[in-house]
Amino acid sequence: MALVNEHYLKLPGNYLFSDIAKKINTFKVTHPGKRLIRLGIGDVTRPLPQACITAMHKAVDEMSKAETFHGYGPEQGYDFLIEAILKNDFASRGISLSPTEIFINDGAKSDTGNIGEVLRWDNSMGVTDPIYPVYIDSNVMCGRSGELGEDGKWSNVTYLPCTAENHFIPQIPDRRIDIIYLCYPNNPTGTTLTKAELKKWVDYALANDTLIFFDAAYEAYIREDDVPHSIYEIKGAKRCAIEFRSFSKTAGFTGVRCGYTVVPKELTAATLDGERVSVNKLWNRRQCTKFNGTSYITQRGAEAIYTAEGKAQVKATIDYYMENARIMREGLQSAGFKVYGGVNAPYIWLKTPDNTGSWRFFEQLLYEVNVVGTPGVGFGPSGEGYLRLTAFGEREDCIEAMRRIRMWI
Repeated sequence: MALVNEHYLKLPGNYLFSDIAKKINTFKVTHPGKRLIRLGIGDVTRPLPQACITAMHKAVDEMSKAETFHGYGPEQGYDFLIEAILKNDFASRGISLSPTEIFINDGAKSDTGNIGEVLRWDNSMGVTDPIYPVYIDSNVMCGRSGELGEDGKWSNVTYLPCTAENHFIPQIPDRRIDIIYLCYPNNPTGTTLTKAELKKWVDYALANDTLIFFDAAYEAYIREDDVPHSIYEIKGAKRCAIEFRSFSKTAGFTGVRCGYTVVPKELTAATLDGERVSVNKLWNRRQCTKFNGTSYITQRGAEAIYTAEGKAQVKATIDYYMENARIMREGLQSAGFKVYGGVNAPYIWLKTPDNTGSWRFFEQLLYEVNVVGTPGVGFGPSGEGYLRLTAFGEREDCIEAMRRIRMWI
């Protein structure tokens, strides 16, 4: 008989956002006349940039003619998109990378969840807490996370708390860890690290032969000068870090699916015998085996992000969301809440009042204000007592949500 991978059975019954969806559906059934404002799940609402639409229309036309038709593309991505990425995202910041270090994907979530396949299951791992759930859950699936304790922590995971008490700056571990996940600008807290703070992590990784998985999906939202857009702005990072990027929240590609992963050739990991192996080669082999590449049409759309028109349109979209963030941040502050984030990221991290539990406060907002957020504890133990709100909604909804909350308070 076929036996299941029993590590899957260790996972909580539902993915965080599935639980939220069930609670919302229950509310809609029992309160059919209420209009909900959804500021919970980080899906975008603004349409694709016109430059991307035009490029994809042209690509569709190409697919209709034999002489310009494209079948299977390179698993690593088309050169035209890779070259645009290298020029605009890295060379413009003084970072030198080669085309074979870029891997186009169908969104950062896939690669952040799959990257662990090229590493042994028994590597030790550390995560900032709270954290994007995919990082932990994907490691649970392969047995790397251990067992879930009553305190909500996995036994083989080192948690690095990020709370108001430490200004959301995780403490450098006092022991060696094999793999560390960092996400900056951070989801869910919306906070950032300065270049000096990120350098400490690169220095730690180099000194301890640690591999950093650096999720930079929200780098386009950075407004402050001392916040790095890429970990490779830090000297030595190409020897210790893999970086993940996404077009989902920058250009509205949540429904189109495209992003990329940077795996430097300088980066190596070890065998049990101490032999150093290129992680780039391992990841390339994995992709060639398990991934047929992102569609030609999608990649032409992504390439258009880097045109002059595309850049201006993407900036306008990001400015729209960041104005939402300002409205929400200031509205919540005026209502007496302590809030964080919303300056270099499209997320607001709200401290619940009177030590109210995250799920309890979520339900209060849902039933009494008809506003949907995301319970902070769903992102990890240190998220208890917080709620995440996103700035990806419509402007009118953000304004109305703040009005409702002020009246409620």
